[in-house]
Amino acid sequence: MPFARNPTILNILIKLKNQNRSDYTIQTTSKALTTLSRYADLNKPEQVKAFIANKQSGNGYKRNLSLAYNKFCDYYKIEWEMPTYKQETKLRRIPTTENVNMLIAKARKPLSVKLTLSKETGLRPIELCNLKVKDVDLDHKTIYPTTAKNGSARALKISNSLQTMITNHINTKKLNPNDKLFTCTPQNYGKNYRQMRNYLAEKLVNPTLKTISLYDFRHYFATKLYAKTRDILYVRQQMGHKKIETTLKYVQLLNLEEDDEWTCKIATTTKEIAELVEHGFIYVTELNGDKIFKKRK
Repeated sequence: MPFARNPTILNILIKLKNQNRSDYTIQTTSKALTTLSRYADLNKPEQVKAFIANKQSGNGYKRNLSLAYNKFCDYYKIEWEMPTYKQETKLRRIPTTENVNMLIAKARKPLSVKLTLSKETGLRPIELCNLKVKDVDLDHKTIYPTTAKNGSARALKISNSLQTMITNHINTKKLNPNDKLFTCTPQNYGKNYRQMRNYLAEKLVNPTLKTISLYDFRHYFATKLYAKTRDILYVRQQMGHKKIETTLKYVQLLNLEEDDEWTCKIATTTKEIAELVEHGFIYVTELNGDKIFKKRK
């Protein structure tokens, strides 16, 4: 649990811990309340509300401050009307496969293993950091994470190369089934990634790399999965989303400029048509009695 100098804030954190709230929730609440306490009297709701309203930041951050202070007021029975801040909808640009692979290739272990896992499974940083060795079925190349945000359970497939990377990592660290796969927190994972990314961006004089956040690896996974399957419900399940609206944004994020190449096949019999459909081909049109199918490369 994060350290808080202010005992009134510490009481809130202890309550959250007793409620079995996630470490991430406790840490963000601590940080938000500590920030508010520096610039406002926590016992004066109108002063806190004014500080939040006048702060030069996005609505998302103002909303987080308000939610944290709401916990404070709830604990100390302070009456206040929480302001409503609607978070701005902003679509991120999906990184190219070239840049994602470059970042992974230049990272040292175990960061490279974590980034590859993020790329192939779309795990949230907190889900990745909470993985235990027993959550990884190496025989079947499947990850069974504990889904954050009360999402549905899911099974995520990994490649042969990632299977080898994880196997080597477990053997090198001499990990047991109940051990954490990685000794990291989401904050440390993000910090280590940003340090590596920024160093590489400056070395290669490639400012685009600095725009690629750790969460963009998750966005990359979802967008590529939708491009491959065109099944929004399957993407929702694999991402662990509770609401389909959250998943739908990846339809808009899809960038067809990359990998916009197709394999085309012609079928004339029912058997040929069935085989193409089973292999993921999509019907396009019919020409001179031949049925034309396509599948993204």
